[in-house]
Amino acid sequence: MKRTLIGAVAAVAVLATAAIALADGFDGGKAVTAVSGGFNATTASRVTQRSCTTSTGKTIVVTDGVYSGTGTGDTDFTGNATLHARSTINTTDGVGVVSGTLKIDVASGRDTVAQLTGVVAGTNFAGLAVGHAHDPAARLVANVSGGFTATGGFANAKIGGTAGGSAVELTPAGCKSTRTLPNKSEARGTVTANGSGTITVAGLTCTVPASLQAKVATIAVNSRAEIHCQLVNGVNTLMRVEKRG
Repeated sequence: MKRTLIGAVAAVAVLATAAIALADGFDGGKAVTAVSGGFNATTASRVTQRSCTTSTGKTIVVTDGVYSGTGTGDTDFTGNATLHARSTINTTDGVGVVSGTLKIDVASGRDTVAQLTGVVAGTNFAGLAVGHAHDPAARLVANVSGGFTATGGFANAKIGGTAGGSAVELTPAGCKSTRTLPNKSEARGTVTANGSGTITVAGLTCTVPASLQAKVATIAVNSRAEIHCQLVNGVNTLMRVEKRG
């Protein structure tokens, strides 16, 4: 089944000009107040990444990190800002999603806390934040947008500012990790050549690195030896050598 963020982007469009703080519940004529602010959280820490390649050849990078900085604007948004966020980015096409928890340590009262979900397009994101202001009785619903990179964090982000957004779909893609195995070779038999920085055993020739030159020098032509080699920067390089009787 497809999972889509189109609904979240539609919500962003509805709240395109302001964040809205409101008391818990709508009954009883609770107040609705427009607020706005912003934050920069570009100090990244505890960043971990993993990547894989989908069956269609797309590279997917999943990043977990903590991004810290400063919030500004109305009282509810002024203070130290911290985001614990995870992003899933299709780096081949430059699109993805980011989600996490935004906390702003205001001067008095509890933190302003909101769950943030956004769509990433290139180095920008746009999405929705839902939580509570520093007064726990006040709910917060806000569109958010700004710059974002997985390693650089959130830059010039707006809370309640006007911004456009994008839409993406997350679908199963048969994503699998890729690993490049070293190109190795080995041979056991008669040493037919040994000199000029190479050794040849049973038809396999390998370049001798400085760390093994002294050992290789003790092996005579027409003696028997076993060599293990690996392709390093395009050169078949000797990794291990043993004399054989």
